[in-house]
Amino acid sequence: MASRPVRHPFWRWLINNMQKARLSRLTLVLPDNRAVHIGDIQASTPAPTIRIKSTAAIRKAYISGVLGWGEAYIEGDWDTDDLLQITEWAMHNAQALDQVFEGSAFGRLLHRLLHRLNDNSLKGSRRNISAHYDLGNAFYAQWLDPSMTYSSALYHNSEATLQNAQHNKYDRILELLNIQPEDNVLEIGCGWGGFAERLLTQHKGSQYHGVTLSTEQLNWTQQRLRHQAVDNRGEATLTDYRMIQGQYDKIASIEMLEAVGEEHWPTYFKTLYDRLSPGGEAVIQVITIDRERFENYRNNADFIQRYIFPGGMLLTPEVVQQHAEQAGLDLNFLQSFGQDYARTLSEWRNNFDAAWEGIKPLGFDERFRRLWRYYLCYCESGFRHGSIDVYLFRLKKPE
Repeated sequence: MASRPVRHPFWRWLINNMQKARLSRLTLVLPDNRAVHIGDIQASTPAPTIRIKSTAAIRKAYISGVLGWGEAYIEGDWDTDDLLQITEWAMHNAQALDQVFEGSAFGRLLHRLLHRLNDNSLKGSRRNISAHYDLGNAFYAQWLDPSMTYSSALYHNSEATLQNAQHNKYDRILELLNIQPEDNVLEIGCGWGGFAERLLTQHKGSQYHGVTLSTEQLNWTQQRLRHQAVDNRGEATLTDYRMIQGQYDKIASIEMLEAVGEEHWPTYFKTLYDRLSPGGEAVIQVITIDRERFENYRNNADFIQRYIFPGGMLLTPEVVQQHAEQAGLDLNFLQSFGQDYARTLSEWRNNFDAAWEGIKPLGFDERFRRLWRYYLCYCESGFRHGSIDVYLFRLKKPE
């Protein structure tokens, strides 16, 4: 109930739609400081507060739906003291919110067209990867762990540090690959070289080739291999995965498939098949989306596709298996650990907030800070709620 009647049609439209989100509760504060209680007002859990600062928030929500709410936060049209609680509330009420805040036909069409313009062709992939990963090594070094790993960690216990958990993840992948002396290992999407370093320092006879499309990652990884004195057995190159030559005993690919785009999924899995020697195995770490949300997601560009990973698209676990088998690969193991990703994102978010005064002088403004905080909270809530997950898949090429 509002403290006094809300008659303005903009606010009535907003309140009437938000009242359809009945799970948990929320307080909406309008620009004139009137408070409106949304959802289950009898719930015992604390109610997070959204403070609407401008009617621009309503306009963005009307045109672009749930995506527009994210845009409005970035632009400062609404604010909150607890962004994570707001994204948690949104995830709990996702089914209702997706229906009432689907956006206008024009908005949906516009965002679909913008997403399609980010196709991951050979040229487009370089542009899309650069948009996110070439923000600068100094930026990522401010808030990632010392291993410079930008993918989910794997926690064995509540006391594990983020760095230890990232090492656990690499060790698990190496275990699943069953690295043998003299194995020649390819990594598709080498990041900043964390997996390469772990492989080459723990398996002295192995050979390594990592590929990336980010010049920042390439420079960091090459320096890292030289520093560890393993550059005689390992190399990183600026190479599109479609242009790799030769065959390898083992392949690792950590959270790279999400970036290739739906039209290129068959090509990605064919590359795994073609680049593996007969009997060789690949382990891929993949962020997945819940099967029930997949069709709506694939037809409507979301916040992450629009602002964080242009050209990207998540798969369901079933779609991963389908494409792997169509390429001739056998899926013989899978493991999910989505709650570990929620914890990873929580640590990244806390690190990012703590490091902001060091990040800001690198040339990043308040809009950038709000964009990244929304991204980290949005993803953390998605993993906690189970609408997205992360898997390790082991694939084998027949003898």
